[in-house]
Amino acid sequence: MAKVVIYTDGSSCGNPGPGGYGVVLISGVHRKELSQGYALTTNNRMELMAAIAGLEALKTDGCEVTVYSDSKYVVDAVEKRWVFAWAATPNFKGKKNPDLWLRFLRAYRRHTVRFVWIKGHDNNPNNERCDQLAVAAGKGSNLPADHGYVQEVASQRAQL
Repeated sequence: MAKVVIYTDGSSCGNPGPGGYGVVLISGVHRKELSQGYALTTNNRMELMAAIAGLEALKTDGCEVTVYSDSKYVVDAVEKRWVFAWAATPNFKGKKNPDLWLRFLRAYRRHTVRFVWIKGHDNNPNNERCDQLAVAAGKGSNLPADHGYVQEVASQRAQL
């Protein structure tokens, strides 16, 4: 079973606003960095997207994965098992980001995953690198739309 360490971070300027995520994957001597920005999104969506991108980047199933994140939103949802209760309700009723949580669960279930919360901006080199990647991605030009966020906002407006 391959052992993989993933560091993640998300960023949003304005919340909502332009944002991005950064990921550092480490397995043995191998290291890979990922990032992506979006024109309009939220910090929590980018924190969750970072975890998804890291897990989806793994090429084989059954990896033993430790994910380090400074997002209480993501870490607590998984480690306190809230997301599994949310998934038991139709369409994650009353929860934000159901599109991402469903995608997360598909990737999560392919591996043995443990989440560890780390304090952000606390001189952890890999967390700092993820932050740099996330911020830079959110400042990119011609950023794509975060369709899940756009649909969620449209749905909320329709209910008013």
